[in-house]
Amino acid sequence: MAEITKLIGDRLKVIRKSRGLTQEKLAELVGLEPQSISYMESGRFAPSPDTLQKLSEALNAKPYEFYYFDEVSPDFMEKVLFNALKNDKKLLKTFYNIYKSIEYLES
Repeated sequence: MAEITKLIGDRLKVIRKSRGLTQEKLAELVGLEPQSISYMESGRFAPSPDTLQKLSEALNAKPYEFYYFDEVSPDFMEKVLFNALKNDKKLLKTFYNIYKSIEYLES
């Protein structure tokens, strides 16, 4: 159980930082003490279902995002996307248009 608690804490920290929030600000938004956020992020304890819902709302995240632990390698992403694009011409066109839009914005 301790390992999953640590994994959840790690995900919480990544999501919080990606939103540009400090532990103090997140605690304020959720109605907790900053030390509670610290304890969750360090894996000392996991959020209750009610707290998880509040965290999800404050961080604009889905609850399942706190349980997404698998890192995806660039090689795996390339393989999956290549196969998807090879087999779906409509998807290929969509990705091409997205790529060209990004390319245009960067120029």
